[in-house]
Amino acid sequence: MAALLAYKKANLRFERLQEYAAGIELFGHEVKSLRAKLGSLDGARVVVRGGEAYLVGMTIPSYQAANTPKGYDAERTRRLLLTKKELRELAAAESQKGLTLVPFELYTSGRNMKARIAIVRSKGKADRREELKKRDASREAARLLKNR
Repeated sequence: MAALLAYKKANLRFERLQEYAAGIELFGHEVKSLRAKLGSLDGARVVVRGGEAYLVGMTIPSYQAANTPKGYDAERTRRLLLTKKELRELAAAESQKGLTLVPFELYTSGRNMKARIAIVRSKGKADRREELKKRDASREAARLLKNR
């Protein structure tokens, strides 16, 4: 279960409330591109429409430009594979004010490509600053203990 792609700033920007693992419908050349660690989750989000979940805003560039089909859209909407119960929970969370669905990372599970998504609440500026202060303080304490 190696992470291929991660949304690095997500932990700073969002507070995770509940996590899910979802399969993703991809083309073969998109899988090759992700295994080569190409792509970006920055600004990506999950939307639930018509009883299905979709990953919107994720960029997967072509693996080999010469072999990519004509008209390939690197930012196309990709369907997520979830159970009906999970889809109902995500739809309910999406309809609540202040909650968003965000992908945190893409990883492989055997032959399958999966996404770790979460129901999140956005952190305020004060919360972000507080978290950075705590991180710096713990880093400084670790440094002092190491140099004893």
